[in-house]
Amino acid sequence: MASTLEKFIHSLDPRTLPRVLQIQSGIYFEGSIYEMFGNECCLSTGEVIKVIGFKINKLIASVCENNEDSQFSAKVELPLSFPGLYKIVADKTPYVSVEEITRKVAIGPTRFGHPCFYSPEDIKLANLTIKQGEQITFNSVEEINGTMAVSCVMVRNNRSHTFILPLSQKGKFYECEDDQIYTLKEIAEWKIPKCRSRIVKLSNTLHMWNSSNPLPENFGGYLVLMPVYEVQAVMKFRKDIVHILSDLDVEVKDITDCYDASSFLQPLSLEDVFERTSKEFPMIAEIMDGLLGSQKPYNLLHTGKEIVIYKKYQATRIIASEIRSDSSKRHFLIPMTYKGKFKRRPREFPTAYDLEIARSEREQLHVVATKAFDSPHTELFSVSVGDQFLVRQCQTSEVLYEGRKKVIDVLACEQILSNAYKKVLLPMYMEGGFVEVIHDKKQYQLSEICEEFRLPFNVKVSVRDLSMKEDVLAAVPGLQLEEEITDSYLLISSASSPIESWEIPVYRLNMLVHLLSKDVQTVVPPMTRTTVEEISEEQYYMVRRYENQTVLPPPRPPKKPATLVQQPVFAVSEQDVSDVLQAPKV
Repeated sequence: MASTLEKFIHSLDPRTLPRVLQIQSGIYFEGSIYEMFGNECCLSTGEVIKVIGFKINKLIASVCENNEDSQFSAKVELPLSFPGLYKIVADKTPYVSVEEITRKVAIGPTRFGHPCFYSPEDIKLANLTIKQGEQITFNSVEEINGTMAVSCVMVRNNRSHTFILPLSQKGKFYECEDDQIYTLKEIAEWKIPKCRSRIVKLSNTLHMWNSSNPLPENFGGYLVLMPVYEVQAVMKFRKDIVHILSDLDVEVKDITDCYDASSFLQPLSLEDVFERTSKEFPMIAEIMDGLLGSQKPYNLLHTGKEIVIYKKYQATRIIASEIRSDSSKRHFLIPMTYKGKFKRRPREFPTAYDLEIARSEREQLHVVATKAFDSPHTELFSVSVGDQFLVRQCQTSEVLYEGRKKVIDVLACEQILSNAYKKVLLPMYMEGGFVEVIHDKKQYQLSEICEEFRLPFNVKVSVRDLSMKEDVLAAVPGLQLEEEITDSYLLISSASSPIESWEIPVYRLNMLVHLLSKDVQTVVPPMTRTTVEEISEEQYYMVRRYENQTVLPPPRPPKKPATLVQQPVFAVSEQDVSDVLQAPKV
């Protein structure tokens, strides 16, 4: 049966891809030329295309000024990059089975792909009864003993219970309230169920409003989001990918069951290539949907280029961010093979508690105060701008508090005087300001920093990596090395001139290839070139969210007693601190 392209894509389960479609009728007929993203294609009546993927390209939003139950009025078109943070309104329509949830809701390995539901009735399993209203988190879809099921987790009395729900499980499943905030792009990729709309509420006001903004000025209401998909398709006798918007006025018919889909080229994403077994490498591939770029290795990855893919593997990277006071920081992923050298840069500490976290047994932490602090207790030290301290250890101390003796956490330090050292105690809740004094003039390799110091760690490049044509890190005045991650890479080279090889990230390059039945002339890859990958703000937050979900944040510092009166403080910038600082005692 024929249907509109829009209706077909909205109901299409991505797990059933690829699908072979035949164009039935529409505006684009009898050889009409359709152009999208620079690709021209002919969508004739009777034309056969193979749909290999689809993703949300933009959103059509219905605007409501009041609440989600009010009448929605004007419709506006929003790009996925539209600014703002949004809260999701829980869908009031229940799902009738676990199988329906897996068909319509995105479930994946990241925290975005762990949707939560509850049942208004008890669910009795073999070893567990899920009570009505208890939150069930769907973690992954798996095949268990030949049956498809969902791996779930539930928290009861601060204890996690893991269990399996078969796709055949019937009942009413309601979406739980979600207190997180998301960008439109995150909502589009993870939070809009198939065949349903999504209501969201703007969580923060847009900082920059102008007449080109499609939403009303000072808008703080609700939006009903409907996706418009970009369909990726393969046409016969073409080696590139065709991109078509789902809202085209075209009727299609699914003929997958009666058509030989293997007669089309088989496009593979980098993720598809990575999932191949190690025995299948090396391989030669031609790029069907490539990248634009003038620098290596991206100039090797344009459409039509043949590449050798030698192997797949996990590699370590250090996340680094430019040290700047404003928000427009640059972010980098530095390989452990980076051959440049670093010198230390002073760290800044906003509280005494941060000093306790940063201190180590390896060396004394020497700091200078950049902000004054007037202690409310005579037993504790009042800090003036320019005071220098050696940080010793955390301990407890008795102070007089509202006429009673009270034990609080303090930081034991030694104040550096002109000819002596004075033992002092700083309250752990102290909101001061300190800058580290660096006495270490050594130049470090990246591996040495990771072995000897705790991240985050401030540095600047003192000797650039001479093996790189352009070392982007050398031009950055200061870097904070934030954390170590493990990421997935493919090792590639040009098939026509395999002089050098390059590592390309699997999950940050959006390109498609198809494998060629050619023999690889050189099985051993040529010399691997080091590259520092500069990533966008969005990619930076994605990497930190996805790769390090198991890393627990440090505990919060102790709070200041509520009855203490805030004393006026005086601050100076780091630049105003005298460069003539005394060295600590040995």
